[in-house]
Amino acid sequence: MNPSGNDPSDSSLLSLSGLTIRRGRDNILTNVSLEVARGSIHVLVGPNGAGKSTLLMATLGQTMFAGRIVARWQRDGTIGYVPQSFVVDRTLPVTVGDFLALTRQRLPICLGLTRRARARALDLLARVGLPDFLDRPLSVLSGGELRRVLLAHALDPLPELLILDEPAAGLDAAANRWLEEMLVTVRDRDGVTVLMVSHDLEQARRIADRVTLLDGAVVADGLAADALAALDRLHNFGPV
Repeated sequence: MNPSGNDPSDSSLLSLSGLTIRRGRDNILTNVSLEVARGSIHVLVGPNGAGKSTLLMATLGQTMFAGRIVARWQRDGTIGYVPQSFVVDRTLPVTVGDFLALTRQRLPICLGLTRRARARALDLLARVGLPDFLDRPLSVLSGGELRRVLLAHALDPLPELLILDEPAAGLDAAANRWLEEMLVTVRDRDGVTVLMVSHDLEQARRIADRVTLLDGAVVADGLAADALAALDRLHNFGPV
């Protein structure tokens, strides 16, 4: 990612221009250009293999690409990230509190949490609806519980950009509603920009400000209602 300096008058936090990514002889993404507006929820939709997660990896600087990705930070450029999958080593005696405190204290975690790190972890867990999980082993969490803990971690410190790869995976209907409310809150109250991949078109209709439909290239891009209406017209696009 190439920071271009602070420009408070610019409404875009991220600009992707001509993004092309190859894997071997295959193009994963071809000439993708889009704008992610500051303080918005921008949802990427498309079929499996469309390049959605690859686009996130490019934005995070984790894969090579041709083209340009420009970030216009107004604060410190902090990025929070929740991956599509996260493998926990079942043999490690790490608690939820330990995991959340990894970047919050200088003392080794094996010596216990400092009072400040413990208080911060409790605040984060309350925010994601898991107030009693501080001392629970990370290895025993369900998929939905783990995604909440990963979201808590991604919100500390409060990011300028929050990147989520299928955050609703493993969540039941109630937890999914909670997630949507959380994302709207961090957008509206905290000014966090959210860039996320979702296979849930109804979720995109409910919370997205803008939707980009990918299938190796940009098929449709616009305000959520317009982009999803375009998707409805593409009868042969396939499942997302």
